[in-house]
Amino acid sequence: MVDGMRTATDPGADAPVSPPPATPAPGARRASLSPSRAADFMQCPLLYRFRVVDRLPEAPSAAAVRGTVVHAVLERLFDLPPEQRTAPAARGMVAAQWEALREREPDVAALFPDGDPAPLQEWLLSAEALLERYFQLEDPRRLEPAGREVRVEALLDDGLVLRGIVDRLDVAPSGDLRVVDYKTGKAPSQLFEAKALFQMRFYALVLWRLKGVVPRQLQLVYLGSGDVLRYTPDEAELLATERKVKALWAAIERATAAGDWRPSPGKLCKWCDHQVRCPAFGGTPPPLPEGAVPLPVEPVAPAAPDDVRPG
Repeated sequence: MVDGMRTATDPGADAPVSPPPATPAPGARRASLSPSRAADFMQCPLLYRFRVVDRLPEAPSAAAVRGTVVHAVLERLFDLPPEQRTAPAARGMVAAQWEALREREPDVAALFPDGDPAPLQEWLLSAEALLERYFQLEDPRRLEPAGREVRVEALLDDGLVLRGIVDRLDVAPSGDLRVVDYKTGKAPSQLFEAKALFQMRFYALVLWRLKGVVPRQLQLVYLGSGDVLRYTPDEAELLATERKVKALWAAIERATAAGDWRPSPGKLCKWCDHQVRCPAFGGTPPPLPEGAVPLPVEPVAPAAPDDVRPG
């Protein structure tokens, strides 16, 4: 387990990090924001409302579920001894991880109704192809991650909690951090690259506020196209990211107070599950559910020993 992943900043760290306010007692509730929900609000405030406030269900897509299965395989690949971390071993895990997901989330079985096994087999092969490409980009036999599926949280000086899950965290003997995120799609165009980098800077900000160390490298691995995007952040950029996150949270609070959740039509609308209730497509948002929490808040829980899956 990576030391201090959910603790206050390490004493004696070189980076000038302000000490966080006192942690709320377990059982209290606190405002929190993840990079995914931040991206939702930036993309479309109404989408944010549907997902965070209304918590409306969304149908699973074959691409998203495949991403979940591939991530699970890449996480568990490092349970194997280094010499066994091979492409055939990874491909051999796909069917088992699909079955495990179907058991945890029975709704995903609707993607492949009983009867014709061909669509499921084709889908499983497409997941195996993504894993095959991973081995063209990295050699996991030479890697020993410090953490996998790392749950990170940082409490800012205004009381907002930033949280997220990092796919992989590598720590060099020197203490340098590398944040790795797997994407099963293709590398984005320059139009959408900023969105992906915002997510990574968000994670870097959280780790900086926790560890007092700016991650040396942010790495996005795009399995759909075989590209690797590497980026080196600095303190000035992370301070700018923190200002942006705080401004974004202030905008969310204003939208909540005013009940003003405006749609923001764009290219991504064609993949949205909520067109039927979106005014931009002639729909009407439903009334807020009774007892709905108007802002994303979560119970404060004590740090759990398995918050970081060790490498």
